[in-house]
This record gives sequence, C-alpha cells and structure tokens, in this order.
Amino acid sequence: MNMKTIRLIAGILLLVSGILHIVAYFLTPESQGSIPVLSFGIIYMIVGILLFNKKRYPVYLAIVVPLIGMTLSLIKFGIPELISMLALFKVLEIIAIVCCIVLLIKSKSTE
Repeated sequence: MNMKTIRLIAGILLLVSGILHIVAYFLTPESQGSIPVLSFGIIYMIVGILLFNKKRYPVYLAIVVPLIGMTLSLIKFGIPELISMLALFKVLEIIAIVCCIVLLIKSKSTE
C-alpha cells in the first residue's frame, strides 16, 4: 500500500470519527461530556481534512489529537463495552493513528 493511500485512509477514518462524534452530540446533547464530544468531533474533521494535503504537520496532529481524545475519554468514561459508540470511536482513531505512524516511518526510511 502506498503512502498516499495510507494517508487517505487515515483522513477518511478521522472524518468518519468526527462525524460520529457530532452525531453523538446531537443524539444526547444534554448528557454529561457532550460539549467535549462535539469539540473533538469538529477537531477530528479538521485534522481529517488536513490529511488530504501533502504537508507533514497533519500527520503529527492525527497522532497527537486522537491520543489526547482517547486518554480523556478513558479517564472520563472508562473502558467502553465492545459493542458501543465509544468503542467504535476508539477503533477508528487507533487505526488512523497506526496509519499515521506508518506514514512517518515510511517517510523517514525514504529520506
């Protein structure tokens, strides 16, 4: 798989995760922690869109931002059930993070 495809997959996964975060906010706007969910949804969408350009900084953002979001989520909500929206968020974000780490490793090996 080439680097462009990996970057595209990471961007799409973050966009999907961002959309799902925003949908989750609108489904339960009164629930505790809904504003951070909306905020991270918007941030994930922005980072996902940034991954479609060839700059390097979005790759770093796509690693750091989801790690922050997942850490805060685990602190706030604990380990999610395997079949839940929170678990889906984590799976999408972990795959996006792995894709971005692969991009960084591959780009360093070609330099």
